[in-house]
Amino acid sequence: MTLRKFAGLGALLSIVMPSLAMAADEVAAPVLNSGDTAWMLTSTALVLFMTIPGLALFYGGMVRSKNILSVMMQCFAITGLISILWVIYGYSIAFDTTGMEQGVVNFNSFFGGMGKAFLAGVTPASITGPAALFPEAVFITFQMTFAIITPALIVGAFAERMKFSAMLIFMAIWFTLVYAPIAHMVWSGNGGLLWDWGVLDFAGGTVVHINAGVAGLVACIVLGKRKGYPTTPMAPHNLGYTLIGAAMLWIGWFGFNAGSAAPANGTAGMAMLVTQIATAAAALGWMFAEWITHGKPSALGIASGVVAGLVAVTPAAGTVGPMGALVIGLVAGVICFFCATSLKRKLGYDDSLDAFGVHGIGGIVGAILTGVFAAPALGGFGTVTDVAAQVWIQCKGVGFTVIYTAIVTYVILKVLDMVMGLRVTEEEEAVGLDLAQHNERGYNL
Repeated sequence: MTLRKFAGLGALLSIVMPSLAMAADEVAAPVLNSGDTAWMLTSTALVLFMTIPGLALFYGGMVRSKNILSVMMQCFAITGLISILWVIYGYSIAFDTTGMEQGVVNFNSFFGGMGKAFLAGVTPASITGPAALFPEAVFITFQMTFAIITPALIVGAFAERMKFSAMLIFMAIWFTLVYAPIAHMVWSGNGGLLWDWGVLDFAGGTVVHINAGVAGLVACIVLGKRKGYPTTPMAPHNLGYTLIGAAMLWIGWFGFNAGSAAPANGTAGMAMLVTQIATAAAALGWMFAEWITHGKPSALGIASGVVAGLVAVTPAAGTVGPMGALVIGLVAGVICFFCATSLKRKLGYDDSLDAFGVHGIGGIVGAILTGVFAAPALGGFGTVTDVAAQVWIQCKGVGFTVIYTAIVTYVILKVLDMVMGLRVTEEEEAVGLDLAQHNERGYNL
């Protein structure tokens, strides 16, 4: 009887144990969160909406009528180009963590591996986490939209004078050598250079805005001023487009900032709130600064102030509180106004649509003030206990990005200029890039 009992027990265990093991595997396996997935799908669409049509309209309205299509064409072409480069190797450079180790500086601290090239291993079942559990395909697309808008922002600095062919090659190389590595250093996790430094950049103040703004400044200096600048009037031809574009950017930015929380949680909700507060404060700050300085507030001014506020709050959106966001927005609006007007005139560079004055300066202001207002003692929700130490870390991150981006961008442009030339001819510039580069007109009357 005893042997029979043990035999029976063994038979029972042989049936039950595999079932228990399978149940344990099922519990341990990550489970997709449909709420987080829906939120990230929405955020991804919102961020793409920022470039096309948002940025295309915002920039298109500010150029002269003979160049509107060229600017819009550049935004659309960049969207296509970067999408393809992102899936071939960009995502891998930015987020492959092979060879990375916290506190160890090596090649992979600057440049991701190629294990995810051509999106190897990505399937419908691939899930990313642990902060949020949603398809890796959605994360790839979300980050792709950031990679798209960053080089598109640079277009505003050299608008109306760069060859379309040179622009495409420049953007491809710049994306490879500047955007993807900076994104890797800041966002890839333990072992990334700026990540290990402790730089706070929630949604791209460093990766997107300082990066694009500095590249834009270098580009407009290397290409030189537009013919007739600054003596010839070059007024925006359709500020209605610019205001519509600014409104689209404002709405899309909720995906940019709140979406960077990943889960649809309290951090995302607070990021949305502080984005709205900072943007409103910056719009008013720019408007009143212009009103006091020039005697009248302008539509172009308030639209520029909106973007300055959106830029400045981007690195802080996940850690700053409402009152901190108010200060960041107000400071950014005023500082960006003076940098996009007085400073630009004093230094004499031709940043056509103020890419550096708004994105570069706004990104720097926001990155540094993140170190201040992320502190719980000042109403923030970060882990900052020593404000001075964090501000120093933020300044190091800003300084590194400015130097790295400026040097690499300059080298790329100078080499391309020697190889194929960057600038259209004087005759083409006079006719306008719409006809000279695309054989089309924005307006046929």
